[in-house]
Amino acid sequence: MIKSASIVLKHAGEFDALSIDDYLESGGYNGLRLALKRLPAEILDEVERSGLRGRGGAGFPTGLKERFTRDACGGCDEIYLICNADEGEPGTFKDRIIMEEVPHRLIEGMAIAGHVIGASRGFLYIRGEYTEAIASMTAAVAQARERGILGPSMMNSGFPFDIEIRLGGGSYLCGEELTLIESLEGRRGYPRIKPPFPAEHGLWGRPTLVNNVETLCHAATIIERGAAFYQTLGLEKSRGTKIFCVSGRVNQPGHFEVEFGVTLRELIENLAGGMAEGLGFKGALLGGAAGTFVDASFLDLPLGYDTLKERGATLGSGAVIVLSDKDSVKAMLQSTLRFFKHESCGKCVPCRVGTAQLVKMTDSAGPWDTSALLKEAQYMADTSLCPLGQSPVLPVQSAIQYFESELAHA
Repeated sequence: MIKSASIVLKHAGEFDALSIDDYLESGGYNGLRLALKRLPAEILDEVERSGLRGRGGAGFPTGLKERFTRDACGGCDEIYLICNADEGEPGTFKDRIIMEEVPHRLIEGMAIAGHVIGASRGFLYIRGEYTEAIASMTAAVAQARERGILGPSMMNSGFPFDIEIRLGGGSYLCGEELTLIESLEGRRGYPRIKPPFPAEHGLWGRPTLVNNVETLCHAATIIERGAAFYQTLGLEKSRGTKIFCVSGRVNQPGHFEVEFGVTLRELIENLAGGMAEGLGFKGALLGGAAGTFVDASFLDLPLGYDTLKERGATLGSGAVIVLSDKDSVKAMLQSTLRFFKHESCGKCVPCRVGTAQLVKMTDSAGPWDTSALLKEAQYMADTSLCPLGQSPVLPVQSAIQYFESELAHA
């Protein structure tokens, strides 16, 4: 049974997205107001107890990430917050919806996070093609400054925090936090080698917290209603709600915010209007290009970070691309591999050569050598510098696991 809950997209579509007055009347910025009256350490404890995990794909505990960043500062002269809105994962459009429909929700979340880690400057790095989201966020930031919510003293609290909007460079790679930082600093979006991590050595060498749009938008509810309430939502190891982006062979593709624990069947049949007429379900690609293929055996599995991980699959960004019994997994995988080849920056040999080799191996209309394909993808995963080169093994391995008979035939 679907557990409907609206945290991030609460009131979305109910009022003018560009009206700060409408947002305030709906209870907006109350979470920030309460946060500014509490010690950052208390808020940090609350976020950790809530069980909130990053919604950008990795699912890392948000409170722990904030604590690492705050502790790494240790009296340093500057600490930064970056909101990663460079949404480049195929099939994913949740962050765009948030920025267009509830822009002040994001500003509130960024301000709370800035207060928690002690940052006075935040950067919103938006995908350059998101023209409507850029316009929406630019207007909302200006309104928040005008009302004294952002600026030298948030809500007359004495705590400074402001947001600067920067546009992405058009690279899929810039969705990765360290590559994003390279771009923010004015350089080409090439990956950095980890460690050090942004929490220790981020933007301009300072401790930096990098969080996804959707992640930051949960903060106000946690402050207002407490960790105990948040713990009642979702699954044991996947608390709260998730925005799923459902596309492909369904009648009503779209975005749906529900509690973790919803099943693939419920997403398709109850929310996305069922399979398109005359088509049956074959499988889905979960998490976008850097995700995993699943078959019908996953239809009734409660969706969460760990429930999928236990089955060798990934939740990723929450993208769900539905394939029908008339669709070719072979064509879908080949398109995915071409995407990785196109987006490779070429900095490291395993990715530069490996992505081209994967495409070459799948160009044939005949049967594929799945063993060689997996071996090449695994070699890339073991030796590439950044997540792009490490990602093809996920769709390759899962496609072979569930649809090998299709891949191995002409």
